[in-house]
Amino acid sequence: MENTVDITNDLEQIDHITKLFFDVFTNKDGRIPNVMALKKMFIAKGIIISNTEGKPIFYDVNGFIKPRIDMLTNGTLINFCEKEVSHKTEVYRNVGHRFCHYEKSGELDGQYFESKGMKTIQFIKVNEKWMISSVAWADKK
Repeated sequence: MENTVDITNDLEQIDHITKLFFDVFTNKDGRIPNVMALKKMFIAKGIIISNTEGKPIFYDVNGFIKPRIDMLTNGTLINFCEKEVSHKTEVYRNVGHRFCHYEKSGELDGQYFESKGMKTIQFIKVNEKWMISSVAWADKK
């Protein structure tokens, strides 16, 4: 049986990186988003998948960052905030999985929106540090 202290530390690290992940996109109240921080959160071959329409769109981390920076800094998407509202996390040794509900809101092309959805986030522990290996999500229709 794993040491409870180790599991608690693992869960705290996963909670922290998940909060950072959601927070990097925030540009609400004039805040400058920190999308480049994703490079430090993901493993080198990390993958990001949008699957709202049932036709997955696959990104590597660099391919995901560039259009998000553009959208979040050129006025296309303003007052944006996304946050996790509930989750279930499981850890087994050096792998972890988080299934979470999230909410987001902002103004896209001048139109206010609110949306909800679910994300699945996979983590691996590398040199005692948890990192994201993949993220997939679907917004609620």
